[in-house]
This record gives sequence, C-alpha cells and structure tokens, in this order.
Amino acid sequence: MITVGLLTKRRFLPLFVTQFLGAFNDNLFKNAMIFFATYQVFNSEAAETQFSAIAQGLFILPFFLFSALAGQIADSYDKAKIMRIIKVAEIIIMLIGGTGILIGNIPLMLTALVGMGIHSTFFGPIKYAIIPQHMAEDEVLGGTGLVEAGTYIAILGGTIAGGTIPDYRISAAAVVAVAVIGWLASRQIPPAPPVAKLKLDWNIIRSSYRLVAATLHIRRLYLAIVAISVFWTIAAVLGVLFPPLVKNVFHAQKDVASVFLGVFASGIAIGSVIINRMLKGRVSARYSPVSVLVMALFVGDFYFAASTWGADSGPLLKTLEFIAYPGAWRVLLDLAMIAITGGMFVVPLYAFLTTTVDKSQTSRTVAANNIVNSAFMVGGSLGILGVTKLGVGVAEAILVVLLLCVASAWCGWRLYQAEKAHELDSRVHVDE
Repeated sequence: MITVGLLTKRRFLPLFVTQFLGAFNDNLFKNAMIFFATYQVFNSEAAETQFSAIAQGLFILPFFLFSALAGQIADSYDKAKIMRIIKVAEIIIMLIGGTGILIGNIPLMLTALVGMGIHSTFFGPIKYAIIPQHMAEDEVLGGTGLVEAGTYIAILGGTIAGGTIPDYRISAAAVVAVAVIGWLASRQIPPAPPVAKLKLDWNIIRSSYRLVAATLHIRRLYLAIVAISVFWTIAAVLGVLFPPLVKNVFHAQKDVASVFLGVFASGIAIGSVIINRMLKGRVSARYSPVSVLVMALFVGDFYFAASTWGADSGPLLKTLEFIAYPGAWRVLLDLAMIAITGGMFVVPLYAFLTTTVDKSQTSRTVAANNIVNSAFMVGGSLGILGVTKLGVGVAEAILVVLLLCVASAWCGWRLYQAEKAHELDSRVHVDE
C-alpha cells in the first residue's frame, strides 16, 4: 500500500518533488500552447483537432527515438547526477518556450515542446528505476503509487494553470520559475550510483530494437508493456480530443477544457491510491481486467452524453455556466470514473517493470516500455488525425476509445493468467 511516511524521507521526498514539478511544467506549457492555438489561432473543429494531434505526437516522438539511449545512460551513471543535468536542460528549454508564448510564435513553442519531450524521455526511466534502489522491497509498490499519484496531481495543477492563467506573460514566467525550482529540488536527491557500467550504443535505431527485443522475451513484462501501451494510447486519444471536443461539442471556454483534463488527471491519482489499498503492497494484475471493463462502460456513457448535448449557439460557456447546464454533472462523473478505473488498471502494471528484473536493468526496462508506449501513442494520435481528416466528428471519435478499452481488458486478463502461471511454477520449484 502507499506509504505516505516516505514523503518525510530524504531518499524519496526530493525525487517526488522533482518529478512533481517536471510533470506540472510539462502540462502548464503544453496546455497553454494548445489552448492558445485552439482559442486564439484556429477556428474550425478539424484544424483544432489536427493541431492538438500534431502537438501530442511531437511531444511523444522523442520517447520513441531516445528511450533506449536514456535507459542505457540511466543504468550506467549516477541517477541523481543525471537528474540534475536534465533539470538544467529544462530551464534552457523553458526559456525558449516562454519566449514563444510571449511573442505568440507557434514554431518556437513547438520547438520547446519537442525539447520537453526529450527532457521527459531521459527523466522517465530514472524516476522509476531509482525507487527500488532507494526503497525497501515492501516499499516499491507504495513508492511507485506515490510517484504516479503525485504525477497526476501535478498534471491536474499544470493543466488547470495552463487553461486558466489569463495573461500569457504570467505563463511564460511561470514555466521558467518552475524549472528553476525543480533543479533546486533535484540537488537534494541522494546519490544513486550505477549497479553496472554499460558500453553505450549511440545508434538509436539499433539500440532501441535490441532493448525492446531483450525485454519483451519475458512474458509477464511483454504483457505488462503492451497493456500499459494500450492504456496510454487511450489517454493520448482523449488528450487530443478534449480541447476541440469542449469548444465544438460542449460549446465551452478553455477553462472548461482545463476542468476536463483536470478531472481526468485527478481521477487517475485517486485510482492509484485505491488500487494500492486493495492490493496491500502486492504486485498483481488481479483487478486490471475488470477495472478497464468498467472504464469502457463509462466511456460509452460519455459518448452518449456528448452526442445528446444541447448547447450549440451563443457565447461559449464558462465553467460555472457549463456546470449549471443540464447533463454537465453526468459528463464530469463519466470523466472521473474513466480516470479512476484507468488508474486502477495501469498502476500495478508499472510495478511489474521494476520488480520483474534485476535492479541493474530497471532503467532499461522502463525505457523499453517507453519506446513501445510512445509508438502506440504516436499511432493513436496519427489515427485520430486520420479519422478526423475523413470527416468523423470529435464526438464519434470517442468510440475509438471504447474499442481500446476492450483491447486493454484482454491484455490485462492475459497478464493475470501469466502471473498465476508464474506463481504456480515458482511453488513447484520450491516444493522440489
């Protein structure tokens, strides 16, 4: 279960704060940029959806290209030192992005978005791999759950800030300030020296292929990574759809889009806490299939709520006006339950990544997961881009998410079956 007491320990708190601020800054910048384009630059549902998909794809693409190298570096050098270097890079990237926001230059903003994607690519393997290095074995699931919950609370805060800060000059200053504070927090992370020294392969194509091939031959890891990837494809598709959906289907302002993304992020955090309580510290996919099937039911209801929404004329609704509109609470409840059940589905799967392999391989395992995740997510973003180009509306595109939920449930069930088979095999060996 989640051990909140870890937040009082130096071996965990600086890591938690560093990753929290990084996730907050990612979403503050990304959403400020997307909302700027959606509400200030473009004026058609198709163009807005396409820009949102392009932005999402550009942010995710570095995960696909550089995760193998990131995993090798994380397993070869002191993880705390690497984090500090990454945080210095974040300050430089946010200076570029903040300038783009100030002058309203979208190419400059997209450049910074790619930079933040690279930043997150190199940070991601470390934030999970350092946990088993600094935590006791019975603290790993709790530490992972805290990191996940903290990440989604940070996403919530960054998303709300990105959509509600009225002056873009404040947003520009904020992203730089948060990057500086994140660097200061990273300086307090205790040393995490490498368990083994690797010879780095700088060929990103060859190293990516070798890393994924070396990881996916373990059946439980393979199934966990595929299940996580399908889930993040769902999240990517919803992230693309939310801004144009709110503006063109729910006829609402960007602050309502922030509420949508915020409810989704906080729901995953709640789901993280719930599943850790239910599993009581045990790493298991026991509840994953049923969690995502329940998620599918709420996705279906969310589609029907969007399809029957009545407001389509007059000024765009502000948050209080939206909440007062008939059916708004049904929409928000659907979103919350989609996210809560999603969090219950995905959090235990991440624990598989750091507990199935030796500690010397955890960064590369997380990196392999990120490569596959990003390939799925870029595919999902491109798929939605293609669907909208064919003339399918954003409300109808929600049905894609419904199909992905069914695929996730199947992956989760296969993983649980593999988990039980592994436990049975282990008992047989012990008895012998």
